Amino acid sequence: MESIKQKLLLSIFIIFLFVQSYAQDKTLVGKVTTFDSIPLIGVDIHVKSTGKIVQTDTLGRFQLFCDETDKLKFSAEGFYPKKIKVDKEIRMVLVNMSLKKGQNNLERAERYVNVGYGHVSSKDLLYAISSANEDDIDFSKYDSVLDAIQGEFPGVSVENGDVVIRGITTLYGSQGDAATVVIDGAIVSSYDLANLSPHDIKSIDILKDGSSSVYGSRSGNGVVIIQTKRGK
Repeated sequence: MESIKQKLLLSIFIIFLFVQSYAQDKTLVGKVTTFDSIPLIGVDIHVKSTGKIVQTDTLGRFQLFCDETDKLKFSAEGFYPKKIKVDKEIRMVLVNMSLKKGQNNLERAERYVNVGYGHVSSKDLLYAISSANEDDIDFSKYDSVLDAIQGEFPGVSVENGDVVIRGITTLYGSQGDAATVVIDGAIVSSYDLANLSPHDIKSIDILKDGSSSVYGSRSGNGVVIIQTKRGK
């Protein structure tokens, strides 16, 4: 009798394992970044259905197994955690982690950054970039995009229609100090910037110091990167 019970329990256990393994029939791949393009290394991704944790690789990529409908939690020190609901249609996940404010969080976040913006350290890169997007800020409350830049980014001013990042100076006056402006991937003039409606802005990134080197020698005074809602 005892032997029959043991065999029954073993059969139930085998069936349970089979059902569990069958349930995890979705392979999910993705990438985790910060500031929209900087890969993050070693971010913890917790899969709710299994309790397992996977981490991103040196390019911010990951692959995991989960249920057709599942929940994922992305965690990294110095960044706000992010939760994603998986459905049957999702096969790839792109997650952008927002950096928390404060010196301590910058130091914690440094170890996750994969440097890709020229020859700068990960800490310099995090210090060098400021970012704001439409989820955090209502850009439409400003009369112009120049007002939005000056109002939302400490250390950035507008002089004679040009954006000037304080702490970066040249011998040529405010015009020589003007930051390079990039809208939807194209370098534009201060005239184009002034004529952009705040209602059209999706995000604004300010690059200074070494991080702006990806835009070449003309970006020595920093770079203002704007993505519009209509931009691709």
